[in-house]
Amino acid sequence: MARQHNFDPAAYAAHAAFVPALGAAVLTLLAPKPGQRILDLGCGDGVLTQKLVEAGASVLGTDSDPAMIAAARMKGLDAEVMDGQRLTFDAEFDAVFSNAALHWMPDTAAVFAGVYRALKPGGRFVAECGGFGNIAAIRAALRGILKARGYAVPGHEDQVYMTAAQARTALEAAGFAVEACDIIPRQTPLASGMAAWLTTFRTGFLDVLKVTDSDRQAVIDETVELLRPILCDADGNWIADYVRLRFAATKPE
Repeated sequence: MARQHNFDPAAYAAHAAFVPALGAAVLTLLAPKPGQRILDLGCGDGVLTQKLVEAGASVLGTDSDPAMIAAARMKGLDAEVMDGQRLTFDAEFDAVFSNAALHWMPDTAAVFAGVYRALKPGGRFVAECGGFGNIAAIRAALRGILKARGYAVPGHEDQVYMTAAQARTALEAAGFAVEACDIIPRQTPLASGMAAWLTTFRTGFLDVLKVTDSDRQAVIDETVELLRPILCDADGNWIADYVRLRFAATKPE
């Protein structure tokens, strides 16, 4: 999984608990059943993987981040470090589930082809990830601050935020029959605030751009102030302008 950085499990649990907490809708869409063999692709620290296990499924979690896999294993889960763009399974799973991870895997064709191979005939691929326009205000603000400070901000980003039409086309190209594929705007409260969100989710982007230690806090502070009139209400409550892509697809029998 080509992430811009590895996550700190403790910081992720403290400042990004909303990510698995808001995964209920995609879990409902999956509707896991006792006895099913399920792959949790991009399982992170395993919070949602546990939900699948509690439903009676036999679950393997995979993630490219060794620290997050270690956190998942601490929960007693079966989890392996693996790049989601290089899956090696062959007709092993009844379902592949993924929440808030696919946008970190830029080679969409390789991901979808690997998921297709991993599924048994009739198996389902159910996922939610960042969709087109996801955190657009946050991304634009951070890029603007970095450019103003003289950093060479690239004209593209490693994260992939597809439209529903793009996702449907990619799924069908991999061989899937698409049941549902939708873009869902979802303003998301940030209980820890915007600075904590930026530190949790964009440290890797600052690493890639070689932002100096002396500049980092200033970049975060200036980004927060630029976003304050847009994403912070009069009572000091922050939101993130999330947009989700949610889909369900089936490997034909």
